[in-house]
Amino acid sequence: MAQTPSTPGPSSGAAATPGTRDRIVIAAARLLQRQGYVGTGIKQIAKEAEATLGSVYHFFPGGKEAVAVAAITHSGEEFAEMLRAALTTADDPGAAIEACAAELAVGLRESGWVDGCPVTAAALETLGTDSEIQRVCATALGSWERLVEEKLLGSGFAAREARELATTVISALEGAEVTAQVNRSEEPLRAVGRQLARLVGSYETAQAGEAAQAGEAEAEAR
Repeated sequence: MAQTPSTPGPSSGAAATPGTRDRIVIAAARLLQRQGYVGTGIKQIAKEAEATLGSVYHFFPGGKEAVAVAAITHSGEEFAEMLRAALTTADDPGAAIEACAAELAVGLRESGWVDGCPVTAAALETLGTDSEIQRVCATALGSWERLVEEKLLGSGFAAREARELATTVISALEGAEVTAQVNRSEEPLRAVGRQLARLVGSYETAQAGEAAQAGEAEAEAR
C-alpha cells in the first residue's frame, strides 16, 4: 500500500548508502508499485538504480522476474512494519484499524496518488499463472492479514471471527486504496476506516452482551 520503498537492510556499504543489490531492489519496488510488472523493463530498473545491466543479472540471474520477486518481498515486509506500528497506536482494535486507514490515506495523498499497494498491480497482471510473483504476492497479503488477526485475537476475539475479520480488513483497505487513487481523494480510505471500526466494534458489543448473559445465567443457576 502507499509507501515509498526504502533501503531493505544492511548492505555492503555504509548504512546510509545502499549497495548495488539494494538499489536495484528499491528501484524495482518503486517502479512496480507505480507501473506494474508488465510496464516495468529491466533496463529501466537498471537505470533507476544507477546500476549496469550486467550488475542486475549478476545479482538476479533469473532476470526481471527474479528482481520483481525480491522487490515485492521487500515491499511486503516494509508495509508489514508500517501496519504493525499503526496497529499499536490504540488498544482498541477498531480505533487502530481506523488509524491505519488514515495513515494510508495521508501517505497516498503525499505521493501524488501514485504510490498505491506494492503488490496489487503485479498480482493482477500475473493472475492465472503459476509464477513465483503470484506466490510472493499471496505471501505478502497473508502476512498483513495475520497482523490484523493477531491484534484481534489479543483483544479477545474468537479465532474464526479474528481470521475472517482480518481478511475483510485487508481486502477493504486494498479496494479503498484503488478507489482513492482513481478519485484522488483520501475519503474512500477514511470512510472504509470508519466503517471497519464500526464493524469491529459491533463484534465487541455482541461479545460483551453474550458475556453478560452468560454471567446472569450462571448467577441464576446458583
